[in-house]
Amino acid sequence: MTPAQYNLLYAIYAWTNAVVVILAGFLIDKLGNRFGVLVFSLLTVLGSSIFALGSHFKGSPYLLPMMLTGRLLFGSGNGSLTIVQNRITAFWFKGKELALAFGLTLSFSRLGSVLNFFFTQQFEAKFGMQWTLWGGTLLCVLGFVSALTVSVLDKVGMKQLGLDGVIQQESKKVRIQDVQRLPLRYWLLVLTIMFFYNGVFPFVADASKFIQDKYSGYSQQAAAYIAGAVYDSSLVLSAAVGILIDYVGLRGVFAVGCAALTLPAFALLAFTFVPPLVSTIWLGITYSFAAASMWPSIPLVVPQATLGTAMGLATSVQMIGVGLSNLIVGHILGTKSSELKIPLWRWQQMMIFMLANTIACVVASISLNVVDKKQGGTLNRTRKGAPVEQEDRDPADAAPLLDDETGNEGTVS
Repeated sequence: MTPAQYNLLYAIYAWTNAVVVILAGFLIDKLGNRFGVLVFSLLTVLGSSIFALGSHFKGSPYLLPMMLTGRLLFGSGNGSLTIVQNRITAFWFKGKELALAFGLTLSFSRLGSVLNFFFTQQFEAKFGMQWTLWGGTLLCVLGFVSALTVSVLDKVGMKQLGLDGVIQQESKKVRIQDVQRLPLRYWLLVLTIMFFYNGVFPFVADASKFIQDKYSGYSQQAAAYIAGAVYDSSLVLSAAVGILIDYVGLRGVFAVGCAALTLPAFALLAFTFVPPLVSTIWLGITYSFAAASMWPSIPLVVPQATLGTAMGLATSVQMIGVGLSNLIVGHILGTKSSELKIPLWRWQQMMIFMLANTIACVVASISLNVVDKKQGGTLNRTRKGAPVEQEDRDPADAAPLLDDETGNEGTVS
């Protein structure tokens, strides 16, 4: 398999995700969480199975088509599962430990990435590539079993609260035109999220190479570990940051703060020779606060009945933004070989591009706070100043699609 074909496997996953999550979000709103969690987890099983099966056709013309088909199905299911996961989390934890719940899901996601980083290569060396891929399929099967469990728990909980019929009735009212009802605060949140991730994700993708080119004395493995400190920090901090934000509130203020505090990290990387571990840990900390303050804010500004669509759109915009940023970064760095040392002035231009995205994030988050203050200050309510019952009665929840659910969600809380 050529490098171009190998990268195509990543590209088809990313762009499939960006497109499918919009439709997936609408389908989840229309057909319910249980439909979404079962169908999309089944797609990940099918996709990973076809991908693993394709490895048995090495050297034949069937290898690439089968693997691309597998990645297509896997991408369709995996990104959509994130949407339904966030929708379920938002429903059961809104007004309570919402940021903590989002933080814990992020921590487990990062834990999976860290375990994959440490063990996959060893597993492949011992058992071979084909069994390694089938091992990934087995993990997807375990995910499907977990989806079944979540589906049962969700159904039981809904029946106990007497909400099952109400939710089904509200779901029938959802239309694709409801996107027009999404408030300005939502779109400013989407821009804030996109610009923040535009800075962090493309940097992490190239951080190992950057560290080796700019700083002397770092092996490829050492550079990879330092680059991974961004995710390692978020793994450790996400739950604690979630607890803090749930206790304090002030989600809008935290969004501005973490964006503003990201600027010095990229400035150090661009203009100084301060050890890179300082900046990667710094980025990991601000990333933890961003994930715990920005994403959990979406359920507070959109109606519950259209939350899946809202999450899908936000995820799609974020992925498209990151994808375009990666293309721009590739153009800035300008080399087609990973073996060649990239001139430091090119790396500096890349860091300036990261700074530009972060400045745009600061502007978007400040605008978000201004609009939010004019519309009741939902995002910046403190735990002491706004009881749970009041927080659940956000003005966004007054939309017709949520008339029946608003009071019921107060009961859940």
